[in-house]
Amino acid sequence: MKKLLIGLVFLLTGPLLIGQLRADEIQLMDNHPDRHVVVKGDTLWDISGTFLQSPWLWPKIWSVNPQIDNPHLIFPGDVIYLVYVNGVPQLRLERGGLRKLGPQVRRTPLEQAIRAIPLEDIKSFLSDNLVLQADQLDSAPYILGGANAAIISGAGDRVYARGALDHPDQHYFGVYRPARKYVDPDTEEVLGYESKAIGGGYLVASKGDILTLDLKRTHEEVRIKDRVLSTPETPIQSVFYPSAPEGEINGKILSVLRGVTQIGQFDVVGINRGDREGMKAGHVLHVFKKGEVVKDPVTGEMLTLPTERGGTIMLFKVFEKVSYALVMKAENVLSVLDEVRSP
Repeated sequence: MKKLLIGLVFLLTGPLLIGQLRADEIQLMDNHPDRHVVVKGDTLWDISGTFLQSPWLWPKIWSVNPQIDNPHLIFPGDVIYLVYVNGVPQLRLERGGLRKLGPQVRRTPLEQAIRAIPLEDIKSFLSDNLVLQADQLDSAPYILGGANAAIISGAGDRVYARGALDHPDQHYFGVYRPARKYVDPDTEEVLGYESKAIGGGYLVASKGDILTLDLKRTHEEVRIKDRVLSTPETPIQSVFYPSAPEGEINGKILSVLRGVTQIGQFDVVGINRGDREGMKAGHVLHVFKKGEVVKDPVTGEMLTLPTERGGTIMLFKVFEKVSYALVMKAENVLSVLDEVRSP
């Protein structure tokens, strides 16, 4: 079963003009080291977090060593060190294993480059669910049943559906099941309908509006009335550039995809902001816990306490009015309806 793998890498920019960056824009960790030797298992996010209070600001203080051909890749044995130029902190990279004995090339397989986050730990929590508008879901083909009148089917089974695929020339399909309706908690606008990914396979034949489908993979049993949508056979590996969104963003957490009530690190959440509001994959937002309601012990009034910073999320899939985000850091237990804001 193929799982959605998201390759996250930081955009390591070229030399930065010192005049464009004020020292007070970057907040270093109180106990930051002067240098860090990269080891297997390190991630860019974790390394950045040893130097910076906001790891996604890595590109702002990155200074490219002109001797490094490709500063976008960091390998075990490389050394990351901190220097100050005109009072402004900069991170620099020294390739490990290089000796000044003359021209030479160090060849390292690309797959050994460290990742931005520990994908092996979190990939099972990422989601290939979709958020669709009502007409998209209602017009999609639906499962009639399986071979030999089976009402549930799994990987390796043949099923039949009725309807027209949105991309008839594409032979790979996904099976989805309506999961929930997203409604904006403030405006009550219907933002979309989440469709849970059930499985996928190949279109074998079609006759009129009857589709013959072979299931290749399934997360759950495929049932009658599940919907069929054309999808890529191999999930596209995406490259993300963690950054703050342009302008002020204020939204709320709508859901947590694993169905738990308390949200922690590496959980996937849905928020009520999407492409319409300028959201893009890689955007980083802070989460603020909604203030608790307490009773004033003197006056008896019910008061709402101020919101408190609770964590950091990064968007990885953006729909028109809703986005999915990964909880990169949880400083407190997060909950549905907690606020999300621009950092």
